Amino acid sequence: MRGTKLRGTEIIKIEKHDLETVILDVRREQKDLFEFVKIETSRGRIDYAYYRAEGTDKGVIMVTGVGGGFDSPADSLYPRLSADLKDEGISALRIKFRDPKDLAEALIDVLVGLEFLESENVRTFGLIGHSFGGAVIVQAAYNNKKVKTIVMLSTQGRGIDPISFLPKDTSVFLIHGEEDEAISPDVSVLAYNMAHEPKRIEVYDASAGHELDEVSEEIYVEVKDWIIKYLTRPDERPDGEL
Repeated sequence: MRGTKLRGTEIIKIEKHDLETVILDVRREQKDLFEFVKIETSRGRIDYAYYRAEGTDKGVIMVTGVGGGFDSPADSLYPRLSADLKDEGISALRIKFRDPKDLAEALIDVLVGLEFLESENVRTFGLIGHSFGGAVIVQAAYNNKKVKTIVMLSTQGRGIDPISFLPKDTSVFLIHGEEDEAISPDVSVLAYNMAHEPKRIEVYDASAGHELDEVSEEIYVEVKDWIIKYLTRPDERPDGEL
C-alpha cells in the first residue's frame, strides 16, 4: 500500500476538482477492540479505528460530522455496529477526519480508507455517514464503484449532488429526525428523490433530533440489517432490486 498514489474527482455543484494524494507510511497498533491505524500521506496523517473480520472481502466505513474525532451519532452507534458487524463477517473502519469542515479533504480521508481496506483484501464496501459525513460518503461512492450501499444519517445538503449519478447497483438508505434543528429532514427527502432505486428513507417523529439519540435502538437495528442485506445477502433482496 505504501507509495500508492490516489486520484479522485470531487463533485460539488457538478464542478469537478482533481484530487491527489500519496500514501507514505502505514502504522498499526492493536487496542482491546480494534487496531489503531495511522496512515501518513502527502496531505498529512489520517487516523483510523479498524475492526478486522477474519477472511472477509466485505467492509464498511463510518464517518461523522463537523465535530470531528471518533464521534458517533445515535448513542454510540458506530463502535457498537463495528463490533457486531465484525461477528457477521464484515470489517469496519471508523475515520477521524483531518479537517472535519473541508469536504475535499474529508473525501480524501475516505478514499485512503477504501484503499487501506482493499490492501486487506476487501472488495465490496458500504459507507455510513452522519451530517457532514453524509455528503462525504456520497462523494466517495461516486469515486469508487466498489461501494455497493450508503447510509446517510441526518445528512447535510451541500455536496450530495452525485447521489443522482451513483452506479445502478449502489443502494441508498436515508435516516433523519423530524425534530432535527440543525438540518431540516427536507434535505433527506430531497436526497431520496434524487437517488435511484434501490433506496429507502425513514423520518423518525419520536422527538428525534440531529444526533438521533432518541431512536438509537431502532436505528441500530435498521442500519445493521440494511448493511448485512446489501453486502452479504443479495439473494434476499426483494424482486426488482439490484
